[in-house]
Amino acid sequence: MRNSARFSATFLVTVAALFGGRAFAASAGHAPWPTHGWLHSSAEAQGLDSDSLADAFDYVRDHDTRIHSLTIVRNGHIVLDAYFWPFHNGQLHDVASVTKSVTTTLAGIAAGQGAFAGLSQPLTSIFSGRAIAKLDDRKKRLSLIHLMSMSSGLDCQAAHGEITLGQMRQSKDWTQFMLDRSMIDEPGSRFEYCSGGMHLLSAAITKATGFSALDFARRELFSPLGISNVTWPADSQGVSYGWGDLRLEPRDMAKLGYLWLNNGRWEDRQIIPKGWMQAAIQAQARPPYMDQKYGYGFWLHTSRRPSEFEAVGRGGQRITVVPEKNIVVVFTGGQFEPGEIGAFIGRALKADQPLPENPSGTARLAAAVREAAMPRLAASYVPPLAKSVSGRRYILAANPLNLKSFVLTLSDAPGPQLELEVGDLRDGPRPIGLNGVPRLSSGGPSGLPVAVMGTWERENIFFIEYNEVGGINTYRLRLRFTGDDVDVTLSERSQVIPSARFRGTSAR
Repeated sequence: MRNSARFSATFLVTVAALFGGRAFAASAGHAPWPTHGWLHSSAEAQGLDSDSLADAFDYVRDHDTRIHSLTIVRNGHIVLDAYFWPFHNGQLHDVASVTKSVTTTLAGIAAGQGAFAGLSQPLTSIFSGRAIAKLDDRKKRLSLIHLMSMSSGLDCQAAHGEITLGQMRQSKDWTQFMLDRSMIDEPGSRFEYCSGGMHLLSAAITKATGFSALDFARRELFSPLGISNVTWPADSQGVSYGWGDLRLEPRDMAKLGYLWLNNGRWEDRQIIPKGWMQAAIQAQARPPYMDQKYGYGFWLHTSRRPSEFEAVGRGGQRITVVPEKNIVVVFTGGQFEPGEIGAFIGRALKADQPLPENPSGTARLAAAVREAAMPRLAASYVPPLAKSVSGRRYILAANPLNLKSFVLTLSDAPGPQLELEVGDLRDGPRPIGLNGVPRLSSGGPSGLPVAVMGTWERENIFFIEYNEVGGINTYRLRLRFTGDDVDVTLSERSQVIPSARFRGTSAR
């Protein structure tokens, strides 16, 4: 149940469009830097309406929106920091392709420190010790800039669930696989979403600095910002995934956004070269059939007023920065459209100066935040069939998840449980919530907690939702029992695997 980062075609489309008014007046001084913790403020003190923000929580509840967290920072103050059950405060979240923006940022830092001979340094120079296949004049012109702007010219296909990324991950040496790809375009001539190219950029960082991207980030990026709780997987060569699967806490994601908002400066240190940061949020490539442009790892919305830029990941992961309004918005989720909530944020932003305090709205917003973090109970129903299927192991036909078998235990003691056999691994038994409340258990397939919920939809149909929560992926199994057989319908909310229908038979 691994999470492979995949391009998400949905974007936060309403926040900046609804932001009006004049530019934020220059403040007399900068808010204290959040290295050791954020300052918190009422929404009204930073020009936002707390009632409008509370309305967003009503929308989430009424539409069962799969948002996991929402953090809003304005003028260096957190005005909203909310967590939606079963995701919770202090938990890491897979940021998916937001990772790409971190990888390009690290390349900018490394270049500023002289690790590269400029951003136009050819990859053939960086990887001079490797024999590179299909080396033509175009590949000799391929540089760091082209990787950062997704315009490498390499044969890298985003279609069909990022087929090239999947092929790379099946190879023995991911860096070599990407270096050996054919050139199909002149570098810099055409945008093509390419996660493998970002992994190649991570390998270049490692080659130039002697550190994995994670270790380099710990020293030069995360540590100065006060970010310590972080994980970032690496390939068999020790190269951190350049395209995805970095895990951070939402408030630390906001720190990255605040660094980018401040042109790469943090406290008295210019962590990211200012020139690189300015170039990174300028149009470096133009994706076809889209109104967004692409910088160095950032999606740009330059046609809006005020303009914004974003780090974007599948499933609803976002770090949105609106410089003119001095605001950073962070979303995490399990497959939802952030624009749904962005409309409420846009309506909440009333002024570029403090509003009169709104005690009733502040109290309503605080209550909504507390309620969002708590599970909601629902009535449970258990049919007579539960006794006959409980404890049986069902052997399953081939399927995209490589799910070999399952055991569903529906006894009073130790309580409802689910055990899965996925490939060569056994997962569980894990507790199942049957009252509409997912039951949390630790040590999921991605190392993060898992929430499992089950519901009897009919006398012979049991629905299971297996939610990796911070790992984004939510798997759904609809089990239709008939005698000793089971008909299984499998889907994943963010479509990281194709939906499928297959059968199984009881082993006893």
